[in-house]
Amino acid sequence: MSQLIESLEKHTDLYVEAFNAGDFDALDAFYTEEAVAVWEPGKPLTGEARREYQRAFLASKPKITAKQRQRFVTGDTALLIVDWVIDTVDEQGEPERLEGIGVDVLRLGEDGIWRYAVDDPYGQKD
Repeated sequence: MSQLIESLEKHTDLYVEAFNAGDFDALDAFYTEEAVAVWEPGKPLTGEARREYQRAFLASKPKITAKQRQRFVTGDTALLIVDWVIDTVDEQGEPERLEGIGVDVLRLGEDGIWRYAVDDPYGQKD
């Protein structure tokens, strides 16, 4: 797995690949152990709550497209601004489109892998 997320340039594309495959374990490897995710505005999740939410969301077989807009790096910390769109279904099984501009903070691990420390898909407004 380490070769999959060593590069910030490829990070978003590889995340999309794991997400679209519905592979929870592969997707979870993109996060630090204590990562914070804000998949619903104003509702940050961490630890097992983050994992449970992500596992349940992936069960609906959503598909994502995403593109890095900007990337800033200082030492072992990176900030990614990412445009994304997710096609999924709502609680009634009707098609639903979610979209936003994510603001993501990544940390470079001792193993040379970049992982999300903060994943905030709705972090920036146009």
